[in-house]
Amino acid sequence: MTSRTAHVDTFARDRLPPPAQWPRLHFDLPELRYPDRLNCATVLLDDAIAEGHGDRPAILTEAGAISYRQLLGRANRIANVLGDLGVVPGNRVLLRGFNGPELFACWLAVMKTGAIAVTTMPLLRVPELKAIMEKSRPSVALCDQRLLAELRGAVDVTDCVGAIVAWGNGELETRMTDAAEAFSNADTAAEDVCLLAFTSGTTGQPKACMHFHRDVLAMADVFARCVLRTRPDDIYIGSPPLGFTFGLCALLVFPLRFRAAVAPVESPTPAGLLSAIERFRATCLFTAPFAYRALLAELAGRDISSLRQCVSAGEFLPRAVSDAWHERTGIRIIDGIGATEMIHIFISAAGDDIRPGATGKPLPGYRACVLDEQGRPLPPGSTGRLAVTGPTGCRYLDDGRQLDYVQQGWNLTGDLYRIDEDGYFWFVSRADDMIVSAGYNIAGLEVEWALLAHPAVSECAVVGAPDPERGMIVKACIVLQPGRAADPALARELQDFVKQRIAPYKYPRVIEFLAALPKTATGKLQRKVLRATT
Repeated sequence: MTSRTAHVDTFARDRLPPPAQWPRLHFDLPELRYPDRLNCATVLLDDAIAEGHGDRPAILTEAGAISYRQLLGRANRIANVLGDLGVVPGNRVLLRGFNGPELFACWLAVMKTGAIAVTTMPLLRVPELKAIMEKSRPSVALCDQRLLAELRGAVDVTDCVGAIVAWGNGELETRMTDAAEAFSNADTAAEDVCLLAFTSGTTGQPKACMHFHRDVLAMADVFARCVLRTRPDDIYIGSPPLGFTFGLCALLVFPLRFRAAVAPVESPTPAGLLSAIERFRATCLFTAPFAYRALLAELAGRDISSLRQCVSAGEFLPRAVSDAWHERTGIRIIDGIGATEMIHIFISAAGDDIRPGATGKPLPGYRACVLDEQGRPLPPGSTGRLAVTGPTGCRYLDDGRQLDYVQQGWNLTGDLYRIDEDGYFWFVSRADDMIVSAGYNIAGLEVEWALLAHPAVSECAVVGAPDPERGMIVKACIVLQPGRAADPALARELQDFVKQRIAPYKYPRVIEFLAALPKTATGKLQRKVLRATT
């Protein structure tokens, strides 16, 4: 930390881990060498108008397009409202809303003031919001009026939110009408914290990942520039909420950075997402693997020919889903592994470089390897812990778990990977998902791939279950396709089906049929919940 901070409230700066506990950072690309003074909102929005893009559409909605100039006016007015509420650089501002122009403008306004955005998932409830508030200590909250009940319930059991201002009920709108449309952005340092991204797990004490103004731009200047090659005529669309850094990047930072547009979808059901792609002629879709599988069932009669790219993250993309999507659409899904701790994707591949089933290679600006338990790099073909460094990295807010995630300068993601002779990274499993049964190491994901190839299976998750003889056995939790009945005969059929596709000792000795799998607010499968009930 060499630059003078703009933060009057040094709460976040004071709670950064010691520099010795930071991962190695390197800025190999010219685009990643940012000036010491940097406000990401200036680059994303104000500079767009200065460059002559004021009349370009920034956000596409059912009510019409919102131009870059109009978005700047909204963000400036909200920034002035925050100033009237007493917000100073370094304060935390909690944001709660659905993907849409109001939430996007609020996030940009927080950046402009030099405050720190704490954007929460719409699905979070009182206990989860309480934990986030107690860790981040926001002074102000801006909230969609439809989500006020849970927020107020959390505020009632905390003492850290001084003011709540809602939109959709006229409160924020009235304040904006009275506010000036001009605003002078805070002169923040590139290394000033601008957002706290909470890990998406909903059990235990949440971890707050601290990211700087330069990190926000770095994720665009690597993935969007080098992999997606984002251009001004792109229209981005997707399902991840803004409280998930995958959504923040894909649906706000990426399009604004390259003067493109976004078509936010408030309730991204498969049918709703496909309808929005058709209406707005979206060019790039961002969603999770399970959502692509759901979209496949709804594709008949849909015109999604405007799409030129599809991106998957959040969970591993099964080869079966990748192949089925390619067969139906002609588009090979861009898979990627990212992490809240790293802010976005750091291993991926696009176009002819995609090898279905492999995640890809480290992106420009990043370096990765697999390590053994002693922290030594392993040769190709070996399975080990994924380790990565680059222009972004893990910095937890006041959390001893920093020492688990960052070791010897590497960010350790908790994933097991292998590297092939050509340098492609292949996902094996999460480190805590390996099942050891009768001395055999069984990756639950491999069993899931086999099960997903069966036409009766809609979704599945494989976990280890305690067993007195084998130590653990493989258990499959399965959601069936509509119209398929759960019965012992189908369970035996599925077991035999797996034995025919992978080594027989890996087959699920227990099968449980469920109506739905437990997932986080970001759509990630909660295997911990399944293990806890086993």
